[in-house]
Amino acid sequence: CIRDRPWIESGNRQQTLPVGETVMTQKDNKLLTERFHEYFKLEMALTPEQRKSVFHIRYRVYCDEFKFLNAEDNPNEQEIDEYDAYSHLCLITHKSSGMPAACVRVVPAVSPQGRYPLPYEKLGPEIIDQPFVDSLDLPRPSLCEISRLAVDGAFRRRSGEAATRFGEIDALDITQMEKRTFGLIAVAAFLASAAAGGLSCHSSAFAMMEPFLPRLMRRSGIIFERAGKDVDYHGLRAPYFIQMGSFLESMHTDLRDFYESIHDCIESSMDPLPMAVE
Repeated sequence: CIRDRPWIESGNRQQTLPVGETVMTQKDNKLLTERFHEYFKLEMALTPEQRKSVFHIRYRVYCDEFKFLNAEDNPNEQEIDEYDAYSHLCLITHKSSGMPAACVRVVPAVSPQGRYPLPYEKLGPEIIDQPFVDSLDLPRPSLCEISRLAVDGAFRRRSGEAATRFGEIDALDITQMEKRTFGLIAVAAFLASAAAGGLSCHSSAFAMMEPFLPRLMRRSGIIFERAGKDVDYHGLRAPYFIQMGSFLESMHTDLRDFYESIHDCIESSMDPLPMAVE
């Protein structure tokens, strides 16, 4: 488990950062990533209030908006499942409005209470590429799953689309530069999960991802390996795998700088973590 961040040199190739479905220049990237922290706060969700914010974002996205989950099964507009009791939850909050903007969690394969199957493992052998997973030959305590990455619709809708419970985002005093950083929210959430995973000694991660996302991440040097077949799982998704160390090595410089700043935010907000048991 390495809590310090490795600094890894890269070549002088043109480097790009995915924002939404577009690719921007290195100069644009640096300006946006620096500005992102002016507008958003990233932290671990440790207090009851922070955790409620995480669960409510998930309810709005998974139950209310996309209807992947049944709202009736999640009372009080809180989407919670059995993994949340021992998962590491990350929260992104819009500073000027105080609105919870996004969340993500890291589910450890081994908790202080014992071993549990990761969410993707419940899909069964017909979906998982078990020979590939077995070939990794990784110690169970090093494994985790990145899941429940959700960006509230208030920060995804374009002007003129349906109002949110907060009213139109345009009603807030938000500059065009600030709006441009909204496209970084999902990337920031993923990087926050990577930082939380590394800081909690989980160096190898699985994730259920839509097919476009690994292609988008590859543009910035973040390379996922497919670990199974496509399945209808909150939309069409497939299991993917990534080694945290390799993604830091291949990550483009501009994105690595963004990761470093996010890592600092996550590290400063983390409680000491309990040791997992085999």
